[in-house]
Amino acid sequence: MADRSLTPPRDILREVVSQFPLHGSLCDAERYGSGHINDTFVATYDQAGARVRYIVQRINHKIFKNVPALMENISRVTSHVAAKAVGGDSRQTLTLVPRHGGTPFYESPEGDFWRVYLFVENSRTFDALENSSQAFEAARAFGRFQQSLADLSGSRLHETIPHFHDTPRRLDALRMAAQEDAVGRRKEVLAELDFAFRREKEAGRLLELVHSGDIPERVTHNDTKLNNVIFDNATGEGICVIDLDTVMPGLSLYDFGDLVRFAANTAAEDEPDRSKIDVSLTVFESIAKGYVSTAGDILTAAEWDNLAFAARLMTFEVGIRFLTDYLQGDIYFKTKRVGHNLDRARNQLYLVERMEVAKDMMSTIVRKLHDESAH
Repeated sequence: MADRSLTPPRDILREVVSQFPLHGSLCDAERYGSGHINDTFVATYDQAGARVRYIVQRINHKIFKNVPALMENISRVTSHVAAKAVGGDSRQTLTLVPRHGGTPFYESPEGDFWRVYLFVENSRTFDALENSSQAFEAARAFGRFQQSLADLSGSRLHETIPHFHDTPRRLDALRMAAQEDAVGRRKEVLAELDFAFRREKEAGRLLELVHSGDIPERVTHNDTKLNNVIFDNATGEGICVIDLDTVMPGLSLYDFGDLVRFAANTAAEDEPDRSKIDVSLTVFESIAKGYVSTAGDILTAAEWDNLAFAARLMTFEVGIRFLTDYLQGDIYFKTKRVGHNLDRARNQLYLVERMEVAKDMMSTIVRKLHDESAH
């Protein structure tokens, strides 16, 4: 599809939606949401006087190289979660609209891949945390998602992005970027490089526990930002997990840790002022309570023991990814200013430092929750 403007040409969109059994007449279509990877639109149809909405997405196949495998993952996962929905509530998972003929996506003559979901009505998402109850609800939703998929049968899901949370491999990439120093920035970040490599021993801790059999591989979301949970407008409940492109084999601790990284930082992810950056123990406790309220029963002893550590590890991993990109000339993450990735990297690495200071308090919160769950 050649046109990348805010609103796609109507004839192109009509061609796409004609490939799916969407009844009625197309009234409107506009860009939707705040995602940066896929192109997302909401299409409104008139069905005998009633307005019905659908999410229409063009999948970014430059990032997700194997779209058929990705869509097979999503089909399996959403079908499994839907079968377990309490009271048959269809809003508890995304609902794919299969193309005519039954396939879950459409490949256009231009080589673009498209899919359609039912729109989850009477709901909204949040890009930034407003209160600790939202943290609880988001964590509860992600925990419920993991718990629902703990008994997913059949073959192993496809890895849509191989080695996505392999922290030692991320450190190797940072080391190579520092050695190559492609754009001459290494001298600016010597302190950050030293900070990162002094923690190299801990980088592989979770993978070692996987190899020893103490932590199992699970079906995980792998991108647990707040805005990947849909909240009910009336109750504020986290009802549905979205953005399922990264759902694949992973560790429960990756999902938990990344949500803490995102939500428990007292400052924005790119805040350059260190005095504003800390880990909110109140938010951490809300996340831990929400997560174990739904996923606690499936966690092994080693998973419980490493919940607090996972928050540090995921924050560390994202920090070194930002640092690597800065050294490579900002080729992966979108930036809005010179030094944006460096601010992000320093922010995350300093948050790691603050989590190290608070690690005993974070572990105490988890132990208390574990003890309570045992009674």
